[in-house]
Amino acid sequence: MLRTARYGTRDLDRARTFYDAVTALLDAKRVLDMNNLSGYQGPNGGMFVIGEPLQGEPTSGNGTQVVFEAPSRSAVDAAHAKALELGGTCEGPPGLRGPAEMNFYAAYFRDPEGNKLVIVKQGSE
Repeated sequence: MLRTARYGTRDLDRARTFYDAVTALLDAKRVLDMNNLSGYQGPNGGMFVIGEPLQGEPTSGNGTQVVFEAPSRSAVDAAHAKALELGGTCEGPPGLRGPAEMNFYAAYFRDPEGNKLVIVKQGSE
């Protein structure tokens, strides 16, 4: 299963400000800093990396997205709101998705670079 995901950025300082705020609401934190990238780790050990590409310009993929797990539905709401406050764009407001028995609560947004993210809480609050 996936252990690490990475997106590129043109502005690492802006990306750090964005992801510091959003991941803090998901009980994650920045655990890695280098000149050209930063890594964030959640309570389950998965890592998300944002950084400058090794070659060329960063581009957001069509059909790609990274999924962050939230500790609660209220954390999904708060992280989505923070993302929009910090320059992200809404791709789907917080709410239940799919059949009711899935109990899948999610919010979709893009970061300031255009990378798509999903924040989810499966199960009840």
